[in-house]
Amino acid sequence: MKICSLLMLFTCAMIAGCIENEVFTRGAPAQPQIDMPSLEDRAIRIVRDGLNDENGLVRNHAVEVVVTTNRRDLMPRVLSLLGDRSVALRFAAATAVGDMKYSEGEYAVKPMLHDPDVNVQIAAAYALGRIGRPEHLDKLRNAARSTDQTVRANALLLLGKLGDQRDLGLLYEILYDSQSSDKAKFQAVESIAMLKDPRIYKERLWPMLISKFADDRVMGIRGMAALGTKEAQDAILTMLDDEVLELRLCAAEQLGRLGDRTGEAEIAAYFQRSNPNINETSIPNVFAVLAIGQIRAEALYKYLPPALHSRSKVVQLAAAQSVLLINRAK
Repeated sequence: MKICSLLMLFTCAMIAGCIENEVFTRGAPAQPQIDMPSLEDRAIRIVRDGLNDENGLVRNHAVEVVVTTNRRDLMPRVLSLLGDRSVALRFAAATAVGDMKYSEGEYAVKPMLHDPDVNVQIAAAYALGRIGRPEHLDKLRNAARSTDQTVRANALLLLGKLGDQRDLGLLYEILYDSQSSDKAKFQAVESIAMLKDPRIYKERLWPMLISKFADDRVMGIRGMAALGTKEAQDAILTMLDDEVLELRLCAAEQLGRLGDRTGEAEIAAYFQRSNPNINETSIPNVFAVLAIGQIRAEALYKYLPPALHSRSKVVQLAAAQSVLLINRAK
């Protein structure tokens, strides 16, 4: 099982910043009320620190949090990562400019069309296309046919984000290309799902969901969530009974993204029964903490203050994301 590799996607034991006003209900123990707005400053500080962290993986996660929570106020710092020594960070920062349609980043991104790394070049093309320079998008589509499978997979990811259904033909071409790696094929499936083509449900997503390999099932869950149909949502619901804990937690989080709180009980059970060490950078910890921000059930909020103070910076960032999502939704 290779679920540990999912930490590379983006995709803390103290109670702080909360008010414990007791609310009594008949036959139930008192539950502390968590003052979510009071956690905002801590969450923002964690993201700022993450963007400046010496660890590239942490910086990458922090960029994902900025995009997921739509924090445009943090984009100037993201722009500074366009010159990062890490190819992955330059790719993530340029992609963030496109995801956020951050037009203020146009002049900083444009020179990256000539970056030494092709992956960064296509991220820059994507960013420019999203902020009103569509003439650069051919570079992205040409890269989808690259013999370099990493470039190919990244181009497919960006085409999915672009959201143009006219690219479906190209995505299917790469999906059935015998020269495509498994990674590229997986990305083609998810990108087709992002473009909401219902054909992909039976052709690829359902077989992935019932695969004997846990990684396939995780990709199936993600793809079903990207597709977002009622049929796809029902398919994810079946994964709440999967034998693998990480998959159940992943399913709960992805259902939350679709506005379905059915996975709340699974997340509560994880914290109550597993008694996890929140200081560990584990897949279950990250999935469970991320799920709180997607499900947004008040009964789960009490698990966020300890996560914000985890010794794991990745868990801290997951908690910060959840806090910012919850407060934005209020």
